[in-house]
Amino acid sequence: MSAPTHTRTRPAVTGGVDIRLPWWAVVLPAVAFVALLLLILNPSDAQAAAGDPSLAHILERARELVLP
Repeated sequence: MSAPTHTRTRPAVTGGVDIRLPWWAVVLPAVAFVALLLLILNPSDAQAAAGDPSLAHILERARELVLP
């Protein structure tokens, strides 16, 4: 005589806790990344670029040292 078997409704998580992120936990970092990337690609749009010329000169020298 065979016994009835029970099937699981959800697959078991192996080795951890099932965590689901809300939509904004993925979208907000992506938006921030795109905004910073656009500022790097077009630095003339940044408000700090219109400030002290000596600071702009130091930042330009730092960029030249980092990016040969």
